[in-house]
Amino acid sequence: MRLDKYLKNSRIIKRRTVAKDACQGDKVYINGKLAKPSSDVGIGDKLEIVFGEKTVKVEVMDISDKATKEAAKEMYKIIED
Repeated sequence: MRLDKYLKNSRIIKRRTVAKDACQGDKVYINGKLAKPSSDVGIGDKLEIVFGEKTVKVEVMDISDKATKEAAKEMYKIIED
């Protein structure tokens, strides 16, 4: 699945256009590498998203095209360093 679509479907970022802008603004990494909006996301990948001065690290647990609010929470796990 495309990275921008995954971020929107998992509700990490509310809108796909905002997710796309974050990726193009060098604020999203997949497994430590800078990611583009069209980058593929797979189960087990580790994402790092920079929100201002805060960085959120998550692990992809599931991929779903259509997820309810409850199912979206199961799509990722927050990683603590």
